[in-house]
Amino acid sequence: MEKRFFLASLAATGALPALAAPARPAASRGPALLTVTGAIAHANRSKFDPVADQMFHKQKLAFDKAWAFDFAALAALPAHTIRPTLEYDGKIHTLKGPMLVDVLQAAGAAVTDKSRITLRAVDGYAASLTGLEARTRRYLVATHLDGQPMALGGLGPLWAIYDADRIAEMAARPLPERFSTCPWALYHIDIG
Repeated sequence: MEKRFFLASLAATGALPALAAPARPAASRGPALLTVTGAIAHANRSKFDPVADQMFHKQKLAFDKAWAFDFAALAALPAHTIRPTLEYDGKIHTLKGPMLVDVLQAAGAAVTDKSRITLRAVDGYAASLTGLEARTRRYLVATHLDGQPMALGGLGPLWAIYDADRIAEMAARPLPERFSTCPWALYHIDIG
């Protein structure tokens, strides 16, 4: 029997995993930190459950499919570093994490310039931006601040942020006005 035919038939019966399966981020194994919903091609968690998904329920959100990321899944994506001046103390800080567009693509979203992206924090604060803004401002889903993982109760554990100091339009604004579309304690992204 020809090896290629033999391996293909084993894979087709489920005896072997598919040999040419597209690479996808691993399903979350730890608690989900970030849930992506909306126009995504893949799901790794069940649809909205009004009992288990209380924060979504309280914020009047629902979904049929979602991609959930735990910390390890986010850390497995290529990390980038930015050094913006933050409004809280007027000092430069180092933030590190995957690019927002990479997170969305890992969830199976085809991000276009006109895609509508809503970033939502645990307190219900929501900011909307376009795919073009996400790309040109180089939004990060920051997991680390000054070399340390960010904690819930502070700015984390995730913060959607860009380097406002490196964007002329934002750098020209007063410091407290630079980050209105950058929710900290990010837990949900919806892509339209």
